[in-house]
Amino acid sequence: MWTKQGLIYKPNGSQAFSRTHAQVPFGYPMADKLRVYFSTRDENIASAVSFVELNPNNLSEVTYIHNKPCLTKGAVGMFDETGTMPSWFLPVGDEIWLYYTGWNKSETASYRLGIGLAISRDGGLTFQRKYDGPLLDRSIYDQVWAAQPCVIREGDRWRMWYLSCTKIEVINGHPEPFYDVKYAESTDGIKWERTGQVCVGYDEFTDAIGRPTVYKDGNLYKMYFSYRNATNYRTDVQRSYRIGYAESSDGITWERKDERAGIERSAEGWDSLMMDYCHIFPHRDQWVMLYNGNGFGASGFGYATQPTTY
Repeated sequence: MWTKQGLIYKPNGSQAFSRTHAQVPFGYPMADKLRVYFSTRDENIASAVSFVELNPNNLSEVTYIHNKPCLTKGAVGMFDETGTMPSWFLPVGDEIWLYYTGWNKSETASYRLGIGLAISRDGGLTFQRKYDGPLLDRSIYDQVWAAQPCVIREGDRWRMWYLSCTKIEVINGHPEPFYDVKYAESTDGIKWERTGQVCVGYDEFTDAIGRPTVYKDGNLYKMYFSYRNATNYRTDVQRSYRIGYAESSDGITWERKDERAGIERSAEGWDSLMMDYCHIFPHRDQWVMLYNGNGFGASGFGYATQPTTY
């Protein structure tokens, strides 16, 4: 079971690049602090990457708020021309690699997404695109878009679990995306091989799955994610995002066990309508779950904790 510790941070709207949202939080431990990267939005709803820093002894205490974006939207016509959303950060030598989601508009489907790579050489203060184009975009396996990867290095093998949008349905006059979690592998973190392997798919309720976070607990792979229905999920708590859970012995074939997620939406407050976009990492002899609540990150991000089992 997870123990909720409360809301940590929500933008106050005072910075032009960060009027609203602290979406898809990612915890990045450093020597004397815990940095949390997230996606924030300007007055035109364009998303950018920024961060806050927390007291490592008290994660409820924000000690620093960065006053500029680390990565902004791309050039006109590029896959990230309307915004960048962080997904996964990895230390690679002296660099920090950021796998991010690029947003671009679609006249019929509202938006399209792709997966890009940006690299920091100044300790994560700024990130420069490795390429202007995406590492992963729509394909024979990902018919509409690809987004929000989780990336783990195991020896010479790089492993990715990512969101794969397979179709759009117009529901109540609005184009709604359907997306599951698929798997890819790489030898260098740049060129990825996809087979269409579905790790967590659709069921009678699940029409969309939020960013997966995969980690190894002993010999067991664990995946937490958020999932929702496609109908009225923005306003109906019975259909909105909640936290799901799956297990695997090899990271490829997964058994879904949502009843063991160990955390639910609150009866009232900032995470009462939805819980989504979690990231889980070890910190001070416990697992920490950062997550968003109502409004897909508009209400900020908070955290929950669980003792480690080893």
